[in-house]
Amino acid sequence: MPVVAAFLYRNGERVREVAIEERINCPTDRSEFVWIGMCDPTAEEMEQLRAHYDLHPLAVEDALKADQLPKVDVYGGQLFIIARTAQYEGSAIAYGETAIFVGHSHIISVRYGSARSHTPLRDQLEAAPSLLGQGVDYVLHAILDYIVNGYLPIVETIEEEVLAMEQHTLDSFIGREEITRIFMLRRELMRFQRVLAPMNEVATKFVKIDLPCIDGNARPYFSDVRDHVRRVQAMVDDLREVLTSVFEFSNLLEQQRTGVITRQLAAWAAILAVPTAIAGIYGMNFEYMPELKAHNGYFVILGVIMTICVILYARFKRTGWL
Repeated sequence: MPVVAAFLYRNGERVREVAIEERINCPTDRSEFVWIGMCDPTAEEMEQLRAHYDLHPLAVEDALKADQLPKVDVYGGQLFIIARTAQYEGSAIAYGETAIFVGHSHIISVRYGSARSHTPLRDQLEAAPSLLGQGVDYVLHAILDYIVNGYLPIVETIEEEVLAMEQHTLDSFIGREEITRIFMLRRELMRFQRVLAPMNEVATKFVKIDLPCIDGNARPYFSDVRDHVRRVQAMVDDLREVLTSVFEFSNLLEQQRTGVITRQLAAWAAILAVPTAIAGIYGMNFEYMPELKAHNGYFVILGVIMTICVILYARFKRTGWL
């Protein structure tokens, strides 16, 4: 059912349920308004809302597209806001959209592709009638804050994965799968930044610009939303830098480990070259060679080989090559 909840409120209290085809005429008192929440409505249902609440056709058209970036549009005495929702699904960030129509005595939220229902938010506001009775601008703040607060668990989940990846890099080589995951996470964070930047602009407009239906006393609340967005932006920037550092640090560690192995192989090759060279010389089968007829020549040559090898081993050990 597209209509999740539709109620008339007065002085912070729920009065009765309303239908989307019903036009509610509220007085000038800001404390009386209609709050309609919808999920994936049809074009016909949106047309009913447009007709009964004088919604601008362009705003309705944008709401039905469900692929807009966050923005704030002013249509006469009404506001149209697009906010992007996000949730972490599997190994990627899935995005949804919430379109919000705000008039003097109505607020209509239309959700697309969002797994987080506004029912807990509505229950929370109804439990605090002092805020709910302030008017639609405070409800709008609550919706935006609810959406932005959903960003933080996403960043925290990615942060835990990045920290685990960083520790894994210190312990061993990262393979192709880990490298692929690093670039996937960087791509997801870049896409997330493209949502956060306009969301920050939306919150900033409510703080710095005089907009219809928004009381000046509500600006500190929207400033809090802006601070939350900026906090998430800072965390995303830090995570992107950490991912870059993990990849670069992994390359440095791999080069360092490769260098250590190369030095060890070179040291052992130098040590083994001594008996190889001496044995090769005496394997040439010439008749006149030093110590060839000596009674203890075999043992002397072995002793010389062992002595040179021990000296080379000690030198390489002292220099850290072994």
